[in-house]
Amino acid sequence: MRLKIGIFDSGIGGFTILNSLLKTSENVEVFYLADTKRIPFGNKNSKEIRLIAKEICTFFVDKKLDALLVACNTTNACALDILENNLKVPCFDLINSVSEIVDKQIIGVLATQTTVRSSYYKKAINAKKENTIIFQQECPEFVSEIEKEKLNLDKLNSLSDLYLKPLINQNIEELILGCSHYPLIYDFLRKKLDSNIKIIDPSVALIKKFNESFAIPKTDRYESISFENVKFFVTSGRDEFSKKVKCWLGINKEIRLVNLRSNV
Repeated sequence: MRLKIGIFDSGIGGFTILNSLLKTSENVEVFYLADTKRIPFGNKNSKEIRLIAKEICTFFVDKKLDALLVACNTTNACALDILENNLKVPCFDLINSVSEIVDKQIIGVLATQTTVRSSYYKKAINAKKENTIIFQQECPEFVSEIEKEKLNLDKLNSLSDLYLKPLINQNIEELILGCSHYPLIYDFLRKKLDSNIKIIDPSVALIKKFNESFAIPKTDRYESISFENVKFFVTSGRDEFSKKVKCWLGINKEIRLVNLRSNV
């Protein structure tokens, strides 16, 4: 019997969580929701994010989920309690998951404006590891650039320089990619950092926690990822999202259009 798993994000950022899940877990059925109508979430205030979270719960409530994978750091930071209280299933989130694997003293966090201003990363990490120094950097333009149908490599390169410089100047030892979109440009970021600075993709920590909770046998990865049991839902731009699925995941899938009933 397959586990029914929900994943949501404002767009394609959740692909990083989806890939990490399918590399280690075959026996799952996935409902992937992208609230493309309101992308990006990262510049919205906490009140708006909490309203969106309630509507996301309404979407998932009839899917009979076994677990929800919170692929959006901003929602994670502002509305995790809403997801947990309304869906009443295990909710695996990026921030608390990654806080358990941080092992250096000086940590850098790249994240959206709202995630940074919530200080959720600082609180979660400091609660698990004392005397950790955490530097956060807002990256207001990354998501919109990563979501473009054709990446502007020059723009991404200059933005990477801009956002990383303040953290490099603080002599960070680990860098957390605090938005699920950011691992999609891992190669850009890796080239700009000394090899001794570890880059952490929180999706790996989240999936590790998920697998342990459901006693899924450990495996490094399956030979090939199957998207057969993945259903995609968007709130706008169905054709555009279909092209992104083809580009980033290499598959053609039906994209279903849904309405979350909000004017936010």
